Amino acid sequence: MTTRNNSYSSSQTALLFGGLILVGVIAPFLVYPTLLMKLLCFALFACAFNLMLGFSGLLSFGHAAFFGGSAYITGYLCRDLGSSPEIGLLAGTLFGGLLGAVFGLVAIRRAGIYFAMITLGLAQIVYFLALQMGFTGGEDGMQGIPRGQLFGLVDLSDNLAMYYFVLAVFLLGFALVHRTIHSPFGQILKAIRDNEARATSLGYDVARFKLIAFVLSAALTGLAGSTKSLVFQLASLGDVHWHTSGQVVLMTLLGGLGTLLGPVVGAITIIGLENQLADKVGSWVTVIMGAMFVVCVLAFRRGIVGEIKALLQGKGR
Repeated sequence: MTTRNNSYSSSQTALLFGGLILVGVIAPFLVYPTLLMKLLCFALFACAFNLMLGFSGLLSFGHAAFFGGSAYITGYLCRDLGSSPEIGLLAGTLFGGLLGAVFGLVAIRRAGIYFAMITLGLAQIVYFLALQMGFTGGEDGMQGIPRGQLFGLVDLSDNLAMYYFVLAVFLLGFALVHRTIHSPFGQILKAIRDNEARATSLGYDVARFKLIAFVLSAALTGLAGSTKSLVFQLASLGDVHWHTSGQVVLMTLLGGLGTLLGPVVGAITIIGLENQLADKVGSWVTVIMGAMFVVCVLAFRRGIVGEIKALLQGKGR
């Protein structure tokens, strides 16, 4: 029975990644590549956030600090120091993880709204630093970040080459999230999320597991932010603004909290709608997004993917 389940799980995983790769390869011939790259960056951002909220039960309002902070680090290395894009991405990812460790050490022993407010407060400090420090460009942002050549071989100034690189980064991050939540470590995180007191009574160091999850989520968020800075050749204050933290919460809840594909669907929905509606309704986009959030929370509490999953399971009985 176990062998059959493992085989079924492996085939599901192969089908999932095969489908993602196939769609990813074909997509730039059907949709504008720059829009797709933005979708992939925010999809990775949402997947990283979901690892913490959906599977660890930790609500952060400060993830924009990792997203935007890493974008500035990558931009500084690539533009001002002449580093290659792979070095810039690696540094941005490490910075995100390091900043996550700092946030985590301060906030991790708090719970609920106190944890969320501490992360928001720390993120506002990062926003202030981004506004005041000289190398960030202040309100103008860091402009003219070169895409460079990947490993000195692939010219990322070509939009199609850049797209496939971003796709590879997303798939790598998505695979890491998938592996994490299906590992023994992931099962412990779910146990902590569902019943922290019971997990503690079983002998697990809850604070340590939470901190590791927080750092991993922050590092992947940093990777997403760094990649976005190369795509748009820009790191701006908007990347570290609290609105960005709220946006990723909306993406995760709308797509399906605690589901693997939910954040991806949520990111596609939000970014896609923003792209389609921005020219038509202007600033009313924010109002529409807010209304969607309210409807989602009240009527579709499991999110798009969660509701579809529940519907299919109901039919299968």
